Amino acid sequence: MTGKDHAAIVALLAARRWAALATRDGAGDPVASRVAYAVAPDGTGLLLHLSRLAAHTRNLEGHPRVSLVVSQGDDGRTDPQTLARLSIAADARLIDSHEACYEGARRRYVARLPAAEARFGFADFGLYLLTPRGARWVGGFARARSLQASSLGVLLRDFNG
Repeated sequence: MTGKDHAAIVALLAARRWAALATRDGAGDPVASRVAYAVAPDGTGLLLHLSRLAAHTRNLEGHPRVSLVVSQGDDGRTDPQTLARLSIAADARLIDSHEACYEGARRRYVARLPAAEARFGFADFGLYLLTPRGARWVGGFARARSLQASSLGVLLRDFNG
């Protein structure tokens, strides 16, 4: 991967806090929803703080293989296919509040999304880690490449926010 793509992916993840989450329901049908995210402090994945009352949370608990798409905002340009986007295939799991990594992950999430702090006191919310399996980066029209989980891990470790 070029240094330019590396920097662009890190910048995209830093600039956006809202992504599309693709899950499968009990019948195996695809469902997309929008979720807020943060990068785990150790760069091992992405953090989602989700209500167990939401359909997408029940879906990922039943089918933990998910996809998260982060995209550059539509700025009204003539060709939206030139907008940068990153689609991450991942395995989702609930982080138990007794795990050693939980408190650091909670702090990272709240630092990025301060309004979420109150929801950490709600019994129906849980903190989930999406561990990447791979990704597809599109840096604009005709600028696409697949990324191995290890390459994405390097990018996530470079993320500071």
